[in-house]
Amino acid sequence: MSNNDAAYPIGEVGKVWGQAERDAWLSRQVRRRSYEADVLDAIDRLRARFDLSEYGRLDYAPESFPLFAVRSPSWRDDLPSMLVTGGVHGYETSGVHGALCFAEQHMADYAGRANILVAPCVSPWAYERIQRWNPDAIDPNRSFHENSRSGESAALLRLVAPLRGRFLMHIDLHETTDSDEGEFRRALAARDGKVFVPGEIPDGFYLVDDAENPQPGFQQAVLAAVSKVTHIAPADADGKLIGSPVVVPGVIEYAVKGLGLCAGITGARYTTTTEVYPDSPHATPEQCIQAQVAAVRAGMDYALAHA
Repeated sequence: MSNNDAAYPIGEVGKVWGQAERDAWLSRQVRRRSYEADVLDAIDRLRARFDLSEYGRLDYAPESFPLFAVRSPSWRDDLPSMLVTGGVHGYETSGVHGALCFAEQHMADYAGRANILVAPCVSPWAYERIQRWNPDAIDPNRSFHENSRSGESAALLRLVAPLRGRFLMHIDLHETTDSDEGEFRRALAARDGKVFVPGEIPDGFYLVDDAENPQPGFQQAVLAAVSKVTHIAPADADGKLIGSPVVVPGVIEYAVKGLGLCAGITGARYTTTTEVYPDSPHATPEQCIQAQVAAVRAGMDYALAHA
C-alpha cells in the first residue's frame, strides 16, 4: 500500500469527527520546539526599538500562550498602515521567522513612511507541535470570521478591528510543505468524514491573490523580488497549483474573505498570501526565510509607490 493510499489512523469515511476522535488526535500531538525560546525571546529583543503589545492569550490547559504584536514606535494617522502576519499555521516555520527577521532587520527602514504592525506567530500551540490546527482540531486559516471558534483567529481579529479599513497592505506568510500531503490534507479528509484525494505539492514559491480584489501588478512585484532568492513554482500539467488555476505564472486566486482566510481581515487594497516550499531540494531553510522577507519588502515598496 502506498503512502497516498494509507487510511488516516483516526475516524472513518462518512463520519465527521466527534469529541472522541478529536481527543484521539490531540493525544498524538507532541511538543517539539519552544515558542518562548524561538519567538518570545526574539520579540523581546525588539523592545528597545519598537512598541510591543500583548493582544491576547490562549489558554490551553495546562499551557498558556501570550500573543504579541510589534508596532512602529511613532504611529501616525496620516501614514498608510501595513500588516504582516506569520504562523497562522504554526508548522509553517519560515512564515514565523520571516516576519521576525523583517521586523529586526528592515522594519525601521519604513519609519516616517508607513505604520507597520507585525503579528509573527498567530498560532503558538501549533508552532510548538509543528501542526496546522489548534488543539480543537480547528484550522485558524479557515476561521477568520465573526464569532470564530478559533481563539487564534478571534484574537487577531480583535487586534485589527480598530484599524480595519485603514490598511494599505496585508501580507500573510505561509508555506506549502510535503507534510500537507502526507499528514494535514489526509487529517482534514478524515476529520470531515471524506475520502482523501491525493494532490500534488508545487516545487517552489507562489502567491495567493484575492479573487474579489485581484492586484496583478502587486503580485508580480512580489514574485520578481522573491525570484532573486528562490525559484517560483511552475504550474502542474493541468495548469494549476494545489488544484487552483494559475492566473499568471506563480499566482492563483482564492475568495479570501469568504473562505475565512487571514488575508481577508483588513480590507486592504493590496493583499497576498505567500507560499514557500521548504522541502525543495533547491532551497535551504535560510532561503525560505529570506524569500518571505523579500516578499514583505517588495509588497510594501509597491504599495507605497502606488498608494
